[in-house]
Amino acid sequence: MEFANKRILLKLSGESLMGSQQYGIDPEAAKSYAKEIKSVVDQNFELAIVIGGGNIFRGLNAEKSGIDRVQGDYMGMLATIINGLALQNAIELLGIPTRLMTAIEMNKVSEPYIRRKAMRHLQKGRVVIFGAGTGNPYFTTDTAAALRAIEINADVILKGTRVDGVYTADPELDPTAVKYEQLTFQTAIDKNLQVMDLTAFTMCKENKIPVMVFDINVPENLLKIVKGEKIGTLVQ
Repeated sequence: MEFANKRILLKLSGESLMGSQQYGIDPEAAKSYAKEIKSVVDQNFELAIVIGGGNIFRGLNAEKSGIDRVQGDYMGMLATIINGLALQNAIELLGIPTRLMTAIEMNKVSEPYIRRKAMRHLQKGRVVIFGAGTGNPYFTTDTAAALRAIEINADVILKGTRVDGVYTADPELDPTAVKYEQLTFQTAIDKNLQVMDLTAFTMCKENKIPVMVFDINVPENLLKIVKGEKIGTLVQ
């Protein structure tokens, strides 16, 4: 695919930072992702990141434990900031300047999200990590990724997952599932393929932001994508 602006938004799940652990942050996983991120920055791409918080707390599961949904969502937002700090540290250890910008103001550890400042950081070669989702309950980090990608005029959302693309069914449950190399937003919606939540997906469709779903755990996959190799599934 073409990268007109050489600007990418990478969406990572919080669970990706767990590595082989059952909970929390695996420093080795953070280091691994940082190396992948550096390889893209070294190709003169501007990179922004939205990371989830599911390895620490998932707002959607809050009600099951008796926590009010809104309260739970705010707890989940705070978890994304913890993950953002961990990823920021791992990236900066490799000599790449970063900025953590959050939708909930937390001046001691991050900058408040301001679109123009985010754009300026990217232009100066800094990796920008967006934390705290949209800052609003009832919205997922998928929606935050779609929103930020639109705001910063990203060429694409690269959604790193633990599978190598979009399939006709869950390949971890159905061995007969077939991988799509490419598909349209409408096909994904009609077939209920659940690439992202529907709000995020609709935003990408309406604003013509393609989504690339790929396996983030395969070394150099991120670099191969920016070099134009066909990796994962492209939805556009």
